[in-house]
Amino acid sequence: MEIPFDVLSYVLAITIIVLIVWIIRLEIRIARLLSGKDGKSLESVISSINAGWIESRGFQNEMEKYLTGVEKRLSKSLRTCETVHFNAFRGNGESGNQSFATAYVNEIGDGVIISSLYARERTSIFSKPIKRWVSDTPLSPEEKEVLAKAKLAVQN
Repeated sequence: MEIPFDVLSYVLAITIIVLIVWIIRLEIRIARLLSGKDGKSLESVISSINAGWIESRGFQNEMEKYLTGVEKRLSKSLRTCETVHFNAFRGNGESGNQSFATAYVNEIGDGVIISSLYARERTSIFSKPIKRWVSDTPLSPEEKEVLAKAKLAVQN
C-alpha cells in the first residue's frame, strides 16, 4: 500500500507549519525573557545584580574590620561588677553588713576591687588593682570571694 504523494505533501506541509508556529512562539518567549520586565535586558539585570553583590562584599569586609575593632575594645571594657556585703567587725556587731567589697573587671581579668569598711565612727575605703585575676596586694577573704564571683560571671 502506497501513500499518495499529495497526502504525504499535505502532512509534511502541516508539520512544517506547526513547527514554524512553535519556533515563532519560542522566539517570542526568549525575546520576552531577555528584554526583562521593565524593558531591561537580562544581561543588564545580571550586571546590576553582580554590581550589588560586589558592593555587599565590600560592605561585609568593612563590617568584619569594624567588628574586630569592637571586639578588641569590648574585651578591655568593664565586663562585670560584683559586690559582697559583710560585717567587718563581727565580734561587737557595731557595723552590721554595711561593709562591702566590689570587683570591677573586664573579660581578661583586669580591673579593680574597691572595699569599704564601715564602723560607727568612720568609714575606710581601699582600692586594689587586679591584673589577670591576680592582685599584687593581699586580698581579704571577702575580696577573694567577690573576685571569684566576678570571674564566674565573666565565664558565663
